[in-house]
Amino acid sequence: MYLIAGLGNPGRKYAGNRHNVGFQCVQRLAATRDLSFDQKLKGAECARGVIGGRQVILVKPQTFMNESGRSVAPIMSFYRIPLGQVLVIYDDLDLPFGAIRLRPAGGGGGHKGVQSIIEHLGGQREFPRLRIGIGRPPGRMEPAAYVLQDFATEELLILDGILTRAVEAVQVWLADGIDSAMTHYNQSGEGEHIRASESI
Repeated sequence: MYLIAGLGNPGRKYAGNRHNVGFQCVQRLAATRDLSFDQKLKGAECARGVIGGRQVILVKPQTFMNESGRSVAPIMSFYRIPLGQVLVIYDDLDLPFGAIRLRPAGGGGGHKGVQSIIEHLGGQREFPRLRIGIGRPPGRMEPAAYVLQDFATEELLILDGILTRAVEAVQVWLADGIDSAMTHYNQSGEGEHIRASESI
């Protein structure tokens, strides 16, 4: 069994937020196999099925972002899923909008949802993660306010492509492992190219 957790905040008011791009990614992944989040387990909405030849459980914690570990860690324990077969997907302020990055392990990087998972795993951090760049807030806007904003209309078309690439990266991770996924998908994203061209 493989566990793929997309992080976000529950409820309609947060659905389009930048902070919820993890939810959006696992929803897109579920849609590729007609899977439904119709199971409730350990404070999360879950979908089960086969992707890339692997039995998977897709997880959307309903605990709110900062308490994500309260769902993810107990589900890992329930199914006895090893750290290497867990992928956590979340937004990253320090990556340009349009970029995705996979890593086999690491710290919380200031992301409270990831930090919560590490804490509930007793400090263990050797689980793969997929970061989806949302860029930095404009001007003097506080990051906390920025991540709880919806994506701008002009960003939505780019976001569609980002989620497509992210889903492909997850499928490669499932089929071929983290090294192969990193090789193929830790590249500049569409948004990075756009921003670079605008700054010339």
